[in-house]
Amino acid sequence: MEGLGGDAAAPVAPLIKWKAEFSRAFQFYLDKSTSLPVHRWLGTLGVAAVYVLRVYYLEGFYIISYGLGIYILNLLIGFLSPKVDPELEALDGASLPTKDSDEFRPFIRRLPEFKFWYAITKAFIVAFLMTFFSLFDVPVFWPILLCYWIVLFALTMKRQIMHMIKYKYVPFNFGKQKYGGRKSPATATGGSPTHRG
Repeated sequence: MEGLGGDAAAPVAPLIKWKAEFSRAFQFYLDKSTSLPVHRWLGTLGVAAVYVLRVYYLEGFYIISYGLGIYILNLLIGFLSPKVDPELEALDGASLPTKDSDEFRPFIRRLPEFKFWYAITKAFIVAFLMTFFSLFDVPVFWPILLCYWIVLFALTMKRQIMHMIKYKYVPFNFGKQKYGGRKSPATATGGSPTHRG
């Protein structure tokens, strides 16, 4: 009986090894892409374009697109929201800094940019794969879904913007004051440390 169990496990071992190697290689490239946000978002834009073209040419799968739009809207709200909600913080007795002497706390997102990108990319890939199964091609009148999504987007963004105005936070870095770090003496004088005259 033991020999029979050992023989059954033999074909599974290479599969487990391949899965571990693939997972390790995937994580390696995912980690390397962390410092390349423009390239990552361009790749996601390419994946999104392929999905949109597929839905356009098939003239179907609108319910998948609607679900994808709702999911992306949910991710966007997480991306624009602070990690600690000021409304809940005010109930606890803590509040945002109001004076110069208060402690400075930088804006920390509930959903970091990398996770936001990764979730959107996976969502487009899953939606693209779902277009290969006719089970998901539910006949719907797509203009109604589009109008409903636009109304939902407008109401959700209005609420989010009102929240930003009320608690005075901006979830983006552009337009904010940047502080320069200390320069080394060599770079301050224009020379490099190895080529001092």
